[in-house]
Amino acid sequence: MRPIVVFAAGVVAASGLAACGGGDSGSSGSGPGYNAGVNAVVNKSDKKGGTLKFAHSDDWDSPDPGNTYYAFSQNFSRLYGRGLTTFKPGAGKESLEVVPDLAADLGTSSDGGKTWTYKLRTGVKYDDGGTVTSKDVKYAVERSNFTKEMQLGPKYFKQYLVDNKPAYKGPYEDKNDEGLKSIETPDDQTIVFHLKEPFAEFDYLVAMSQTIPVPKAKDTGTKYESAIVSSGPYKVDNYTRGKSMSLSRNPNWNQSTDPIRKALPDKIEVQLKQNADDIDQRLLAGTLDMDAAGVGVQSGTQPKVLAADQKPYVDNPVQGFLRFMSLNVNVKPLDNVHCRIAVQYATDKVAAQTAYGGPLAGGDLATTVLPPSVDGYTKFDLYPQKQASGGGLDEATLAKAKQELQACGQPNGFTTKISARSDRPKEVAMAQAIQQSLAKVGIKVNIVQFPAGDYFNKYVGVPKYVHDHGIGMMIMAWAADWPTGYGFLAQIVHGDAIKPSGGNNLAELNDPTVNKALNDAIANTDKAARTKAYGEIDKLVMGTAAEVPLVYAKALMYRPKRVTNAGITYAYGGMYDYLNMGVE
Repeated sequence: MRPIVVFAAGVVAASGLAACGGGDSGSSGSGPGYNAGVNAVVNKSDKKGGTLKFAHSDDWDSPDPGNTYYAFSQNFSRLYGRGLTTFKPGAGKESLEVVPDLAADLGTSSDGGKTWTYKLRTGVKYDDGGTVTSKDVKYAVERSNFTKEMQLGPKYFKQYLVDNKPAYKGPYEDKNDEGLKSIETPDDQTIVFHLKEPFAEFDYLVAMSQTIPVPKAKDTGTKYESAIVSSGPYKVDNYTRGKSMSLSRNPNWNQSTDPIRKALPDKIEVQLKQNADDIDQRLLAGTLDMDAAGVGVQSGTQPKVLAADQKPYVDNPVQGFLRFMSLNVNVKPLDNVHCRIAVQYATDKVAAQTAYGGPLAGGDLATTVLPPSVDGYTKFDLYPQKQASGGGLDEATLAKAKQELQACGQPNGFTTKISARSDRPKEVAMAQAIQQSLAKVGIKVNIVQFPAGDYFNKYVGVPKYVHDHGIGMMIMAWAADWPTGYGFLAQIVHGDAIKPSGGNNLAELNDPTVNKALNDAIANTDKAARTKAYGEIDKLVMGTAAEVPLVYAKALMYRPKRVTNAGITYAYGGMYDYLNMGVE
């Protein structure tokens, strides 16, 4: 998932669990304390009322649950939509548990993992009073995965569901009332998915927002983001792109059908396109409750939140995602593996870490694509670096980079572009640090900046744009769709994830060995074997040198004292869980 950052659920590796803690909490989790919200919910309350206030430095890719991929969006959309499953509200390890949501229980698997059946809860109502049915869930999956209009989210369902013959083109083009034959709805409470091959982690897949139901009669295509029909406790009163979103209570939501949501605030407001530093100051002043993006405070604010009077309201989690740089294998000269390996050696990761906030707010130096919190993580380093005594990479490391430049026919270096998100000052600073380190071996990079809301759907996630503009290097962050190796890797390194727009495989890696290894792993019902395979796949990916891991992300997260039920959810990349948040 794209963090601003998504991580989804599973069991965190032991090393990841240790990393999730840390610090002197000074609290049992019921009150304030440094790192108190990392493994426990802070300031617990069932008090209803008030307005919960969010702000965001940019905008959604889309708030349409079927056309979004940012982690904060997946987290936030659960306020107005209910998928078949979701992640348990809470903090720490328990936040990684997948639980039934719209479905009454987890899925029943048959046919060796190729058929999955779910029974929906009865009595779930939309905000307009209509009843949620299994047909609405089917339609939601069809529109999000099989239409050319919906390109911002993943296409797992399209990849794994048995397709019609001739191929199904989605509900906007294919007027066949039956729709996709491999999703059956024998009655209003039952939905059955038929897959081409076994998918052992399907309960995690249906936790994504693409299973949030959409009534066909209310679908307005790409305009649906401004007229969303709510199945959750809140309805969207208004969404104006680039300005704001406001939510109020869904009058037809019934607590008896929803055992995991408390629905505490009367209203929820989100201000968009706000200055990142201003968001921090408003959080500290108590006039704002939460940074919707969940990226942590900016560099200039970090000393303020670590002061004695504010530190009890700070959490410093290892966020479960990776900040990295993709090298596009179809942009010359990075189509040559030796040029990519040169970049691996010449990218000063310590400088990149420092630019993003150092070990405390930037993260730990990364050498693998899988972060330590994901099942399958294996510690290794194919491109080891050493720092010189005075700072910067030492001569031996730079010599390896120059040797690889010689091997790729670019002994004097080359010129390309590196991208970063314009509304993320720390990401731009990271690009500048990389620019300076690469220059030491003759690799000249020009920085191009794009807004986060359009970063993937108009720019770096559009192969034609990338090729036409010669963008060879792209900084991004990634959290698992669910925290296993497949949930982390599939959408950023599998060839099937390459899309005409809205893509996340920015390297455009389409390696047959990697693709097959991922397909084989997810079909394996032996969890231990899958976990082992994911570590081996990580090594295959790093062998292509198409991804440059920078840091296993950390952040200084701030929770104002009036916010209730604040806890770090690792299901969504290590931000606060928005599902049951309230205000005093």
